[in-house]
Amino acid sequence: MARAWNQGEQERARRLERARAAGLGKVVDAARIGDLLNAILVSGDRICVEGNNQKQADFLSGALAKLDPAVIHDLHVVQSTLSLPSHLDIFERGIARRLDFCFSGDQGVRMARLIKENKVEVGAIHTYLELYSRYFIDLTPRVSFVAAQSADREGNLYTGPNTEDTPAVVESTAFKQGIVVAQVNEIVEKVPRVDVPADWVGFVVKAPKPHHLEPIFTRDPAQVTEIQILMAMMVVKGIYGPYEIARLNHGIGFDTAAIELILPTYAESLGLKGKICKFMSVNPCPTLIPAIESGFVEAIHCAGSELGMEAYCAARPDVFFNGPDGTMRSNRVFCQLAGHYTDLFTGSTLQMDLEGNSSTATLNRVTGFGGAPNFGSESRGRRHASPGWLKAGLESARHGSTMPRGRKLVVQLVETFQDKMAPTFVERLDAWKLQEDFGLSLPPVMVYGDDVTHLVTEEGIAHLHRCETLAEREQAIRNVAGYTPVGLARDRKVGENLQGRGIVQRPADLGIDPRMATRDLLAARSVKDLVRWSGGLYDPPKRFRNW
Repeated sequence: MARAWNQGEQERARRLERARAAGLGKVVDAARIGDLLNAILVSGDRICVEGNNQKQADFLSGALAKLDPAVIHDLHVVQSTLSLPSHLDIFERGIARRLDFCFSGDQGVRMARLIKENKVEVGAIHTYLELYSRYFIDLTPRVSFVAAQSADREGNLYTGPNTEDTPAVVESTAFKQGIVVAQVNEIVEKVPRVDVPADWVGFVVKAPKPHHLEPIFTRDPAQVTEIQILMAMMVVKGIYGPYEIARLNHGIGFDTAAIELILPTYAESLGLKGKICKFMSVNPCPTLIPAIESGFVEAIHCAGSELGMEAYCAARPDVFFNGPDGTMRSNRVFCQLAGHYTDLFTGSTLQMDLEGNSSTATLNRVTGFGGAPNFGSESRGRRHASPGWLKAGLESARHGSTMPRGRKLVVQLVETFQDKMAPTFVERLDAWKLQEDFGLSLPPVMVYGDDVTHLVTEEGIAHLHRCETLAEREQAIRNVAGYTPVGLARDRKVGENLQGRGIVQRPADLGIDPRMATRDLLAARSVKDLVRWSGGLYDPPKRFRNW
């Protein structure tokens, strides 16, 4: 018998026919979402529920969790972020079984419990780019559920400022004979711009309420501590300045918020305006507003938007990538690629071992990695030069090679102790135990030690890329590990040698007086200050308003 080469098309047609037989058209009433899911899903399907950092297909996710597990079960979920309870409800109820993901955020504790109870079978904890890439290789969704701002009657979608994962999810599904279901906030006569064309979309559902958006990139300057300001000063004066870091990607915590907030004050006093932090790939963090308004940051490409920043981004088209409709166009894939080829990444972690390997997957919390592994890795395909990239490459050169190479700077910015006095530095990462418990082929390491060039704590900077041996790297880490057990086990003589060679630098070595690390250095000391800096364009969510 001749092989049929269009089995995917035939399967898609069968499912669409079941939906038509149930009386469902392109635009589906929200009350009939269960009928739609039962028509287009089959047990064992590989599915993606758009759940990224901010935008959530929450109505569709909730509907999936209400399916009868006797009818639909053993789904394989391939989605970047699991941040809603309903994302894990489908595993707890037996509707889904296998999971490939990137980040679980607040669901990390529950995720760890479900894995231990054998209700979640983890394929791998991916980076964003890695998972998106596998959508086009071996993890293509059969059915995808996405969220958009609006749709017209034909099914054209407008995503608004939060495009995020949508293009990667939709294109992989639609062009491999899968089915795309979109929940939208409104049905309109004409969408402001077509972000997804109608013939890529199988069904549209107007959700009973707007899709969930989480302001996860908002950091209240009032909560930035003096330790974080001290570390920010060391980063600016000890790394950004000497390496002339003009293009970079930042993490999203209070540590990096402190850096953003001292650019118009401390960095400007060092004469670094126009020399550092000019081009960024990062979400529109409100704490960047003073640096933008003071002329430090010139351009930003964003993975997604941030609640309250819509009007500000729309009013700064020279800084943000805005569409002809006037709103920002984000794209997580492109932002990840842009960040991969910047000169520097500054991030943070929950644990670091003596080789500099780090992970945010710990015994009681499996948060995943998001984009950090891609941002925080050497971009060996890079062929263009910059001063910082060349300087780091020269400093990293080892004996034997005559070929000049550059190197991306990867900075880990951590305090020596985490919450509840848990030491950041450990002899052995929890990742090794998780590998054993989850049956993984590799320990879930977020950033590998040989990719890290700089470690910054409140104790000082360790220039890890300049260490000659692993033993020397270990001592450099121990010498900035403070009063943790790892730090207390340091060799003082070796430490003095490293400090003498400039591989370990204390604040005093950089000419920084820790007593100057006060909140007076912050360009904005409250959310209300950020609103003032924006000229009233920033509209923070209610939870951040205390005035």
